[in-house]
Amino acid sequence: MLDRFLLQGPQDARFTILLAHGAGAPMDSASMTAATEALAGVGFRIVRFEFAYMAARRSGDRKPPPRAETLNPEYEAAVAELGVSGPLIIGGKSMGGRVASMIADDLHGRGKIAGLLCLGYPFHPPGQPTKLRTAHLKGLTTPALICQGTRDEFGTREEVRGYDLSSRIEILWLEDGDHDLKPRKTISGFSAADHLATMAKTAKAWAERLVL
Repeated sequence: MLDRFLLQGPQDARFTILLAHGAGAPMDSASMTAATEALAGVGFRIVRFEFAYMAARRSGDRKPPPRAETLNPEYEAAVAELGVSGPLIIGGKSMGGRVASMIADDLHGRGKIAGLLCLGYPFHPPGQPTKLRTAHLKGLTTPALICQGTRDEFGTREEVRGYDLSSRIEILWLEDGDHDLKPRKTISGFSAADHLATMAKTAKAWAERLVL
């Protein structure tokens, strides 16, 4: 059993980032760990947590992921329990980022968070490009950075180009990246480490521009 939170990065960091996992993999998955290491490497304090259904799997209870919106209270509880005193950015991998995006405006409006960071946003289910999960993103008022692979099956660059998204959202496109931001090096010339380094560097520059 892991602790409620996994912490990494300098404890005196200016920004703390709270990250939730995707629908099918835990907070200590290879993808989450690699992203965390990259972000901690540029000076962020990173905190990871799990939703209850995923934590239950560690005890053998194979619960399926619930509807994303039903996890909003759990994410809000994690923010309250963490009790960060400095600037806090919320977000996550895939579904974790989607849940964070649904509670972001309320928290930002109350001065609880500084921004939103999504790693591989699930704009639509794979193979269902018309089943969009973007309605709330049209009017988002929280500063947001979405880091997305150009061939992500949950939303490619060509697909996302046509979406009506808030001007508060910035998107970092990572060439040939998949849903884990991983490219095919023989095609793109980039490695997974290259893309994670770019993601972290871009997130750092974006965070420094936030109005606090």
